[in-house]
Amino acid sequence: MAGEQRAGGKGEAGDPPEAPVRVLQSLRVKICEAKNLLPYPGPNKMRDCFCTVNLDQEEIFRTNVVEKSLNPFYGEDFYFEIPRAFQNLSFYIYDKNVLQRDLRIGKVAIKKDDLFRYSGKEPWFPLQPIDSNSEVQGKVHLELKLNELITDNGSVQQLMVHILECEGLPLVNGQSCDAYAAVSLVGPSRSSSYTKKSQFQVEEEDIEKLEVRVDLWNNGNLAQDVFLGEIKTSVSVLRNDSTHRAWYLLQPKDNGSKSSKCDDLGSLRLSIGYTEDYVLPSEFYSPLRSLLVKSPDVQPITASAAFILGEVCRDKNDAVLPLVRLLLHHQKLVPFVATIAQLDLNDTQEANTIFRGNSLATRCMDETMKIVGNHYLKVTLKSVIDEICDSPKPCEIDPNRLREGDNVDNHKDNLRSYVDKVFSCIVKSSMSCPTVMCDLFSAMRHMAVRHFPNDPHVQYSAVSSFVFLRFFAVAVVSPHIFHLRSHHPDAATSRILTLISKTIQTLGSVGNLSKSKTSSFKEPFMCDFYKMFEEETYTACVKKFLEEISSTESKEPSGMTESVILKDGEMHKRAQGRTRIGKKNFKKRWFSLTSREFSYHKQKDKEPVFRIPIKNILAVEKLDENAFNKNNMFQVIYGEKPLYIQANNCVELNEWIEVLSRVSRRNQRRLSKYHSSAFINGAWLCCKASSESVEGCHACTVNVPADIALDIDGDRECERIYSLFSRSMPKLQKMEEACGSIAVYQGPQEHNEYHFTIDDSVETFKTIQQIKAIVEKLNEPHEKYKKICTSAKYGSQENPIVGKGS
Repeated sequence: MAGEQRAGGKGEAGDPPEAPVRVLQSLRVKICEAKNLLPYPGPNKMRDCFCTVNLDQEEIFRTNVVEKSLNPFYGEDFYFEIPRAFQNLSFYIYDKNVLQRDLRIGKVAIKKDDLFRYSGKEPWFPLQPIDSNSEVQGKVHLELKLNELITDNGSVQQLMVHILECEGLPLVNGQSCDAYAAVSLVGPSRSSSYTKKSQFQVEEEDIEKLEVRVDLWNNGNLAQDVFLGEIKTSVSVLRNDSTHRAWYLLQPKDNGSKSSKCDDLGSLRLSIGYTEDYVLPSEFYSPLRSLLVKSPDVQPITASAAFILGEVCRDKNDAVLPLVRLLLHHQKLVPFVATIAQLDLNDTQEANTIFRGNSLATRCMDETMKIVGNHYLKVTLKSVIDEICDSPKPCEIDPNRLREGDNVDNHKDNLRSYVDKVFSCIVKSSMSCPTVMCDLFSAMRHMAVRHFPNDPHVQYSAVSSFVFLRFFAVAVVSPHIFHLRSHHPDAATSRILTLISKTIQTLGSVGNLSKSKTSSFKEPFMCDFYKMFEEETYTACVKKFLEEISSTESKEPSGMTESVILKDGEMHKRAQGRTRIGKKNFKKRWFSLTSREFSYHKQKDKEPVFRIPIKNILAVEKLDENAFNKNNMFQVIYGEKPLYIQANNCVELNEWIEVLSRVSRRNQRRLSKYHSSAFINGAWLCCKASSESVEGCHACTVNVPADIALDIDGDRECERIYSLFSRSMPKLQKMEEACGSIAVYQGPQEHNEYHFTIDDSVETFKTIQQIKAIVEKLNEPHEKYKKICTSAKYGSQENPIVGKGS
């Protein structure tokens, strides 16, 4: 699994069976905007800038280019599972150059240990200068030995320096480094120039004064060698022992110190949410899982563990994310959301405001639609959104935004055409709507009719408030958030999508028809534009669509059989046929995965060069680096020879493996074993077997077919909920006290300080007691594991030495 590290330890008598603890890291980043960037020298001071996200020196994401600005707004969100250990999270601002190499203007580098400080904040970070000698990552395993050497002149001390191995070095042009080391011994009576030796004769009295310095370089062959980092350690580490062996983190040259004053490079505004989950073996979570899963059956629902989680969390969204996933995983989501939605209805006085608030119920609905509706959105909207974003036609109809020479009637026609296309795609999509969404819409519709029996339109508005207002309209205006586009659209396209979204919201609303829908627009020009639509015709289509998606009749979603692009992008693949000189090389190709096939093309939008039907995929696994001396390699095994592919970075690698594995995991002929390396020169590099057809030597990651549409890690969601309860313990205690203070009263009560909803103080008190007991029980293995982690010896692989050893 992405972002996964494992650790284990011995348990005590009576403990559950010992299993590894999974450390899962994830990062949610919003690259907001930059300001006051260093102007371009010359008459045209503007720049065309983009921003990249880097794990150490590996780029894993880049924004769109914002042209001709020193204050570019990006507004791009990026969520990913961190698949490996790292030291720094870095953001680089580049000035795009068409003819030459892109110019790096400045960077923001944040140490991993400092990421927690910025959670829930959106600060401005000053850009720092970029020095190639300070761009380092990785660590070195160093051994020093002090031997006594007998010579003709007597005995002398011989210092031996042995570099055992390196780890985590950066990729250079997509390939692993060709690294070499320059070793020097520095001291008061020695030259500081490199001696490139591994053995030195030292005087006894000099040992306390000498320092070993190791500089790591990448052999550039025809190009200039690249500095990878340095380590320094005092020979005095051998004062009590003749051998010193330790891991060291590579450091910038001269510790990155620069005396010269640099220019003000500007600032970058970021929102960073870093999460580290210590996921225990599944049996540890059984009590918590049981308590949460039975929440829909608790009377009243406000006394359930799931509802209480939403009450005590500082931000309800923190509770919603894991809660929805866990209940969805155990098929308990629909009854829970329906029951808490009834609480919203009980407080709703007017039918036209139904489900318009930002409650626990509506947030759960939003998150559910994001999770289960992703494929539905792609089937329904992706093609028309791509058409609008790739070749946008002018659609501005605001008189204050029109430029000289603009024809507003043409703009209205263009916008009308786009709205009709989007509307038509939506109202014809009911057969693709996921069953879970249909079940929820059905529950909302029937509850609304019971609550407002005299309103003939409430059965529609109860559903449209979700599916149009909070789902389709949001996806249209922000397609990158729903993975319909890889980036935030540029400003001009965003404006077009905003106008379409506003119109779709109004067309999709079904309320009191005696009140004109034009009143929903604040701008007169939008009211005028809306008059182009025959309201009754569109309303009839909307009603039919809403009835279809809120029906509980069983249906086969047609979207599951339609071919839709699930993921695409540029990668390198190894040639499958031999070239004339007999060497297989790597070529850049455009890869596309649909619900039917995996293919690659010479260029985007060209016909496929090679296709693999999904049903023919037997395994998708990582490939050992030693196969081709390249990182981020994976293989698609499909019956003939494996297809070897190199992803652009470690995040993309895991994403491709995950999505390919997910769409093929039901294939009946999936392999249970595979070869982790390649068959080269008549043998498998991994197991040395000489037959190319021999069974694999490693167990496949996914070898059991699954009958679930969503891959949800229930244990991880339980861990997140435990963490939320643990952090919210003071509020949980206050809620417990509130239950005690109102136990003598009848009916619902509200604690004024924290606004807790307590309908039954006795039942709520019991649930809180159970939660506290579970949290206390789970604290024990967490503390035990963290103690093991923090006890790692300084200089070990897990806890390498930073800076000089002493």
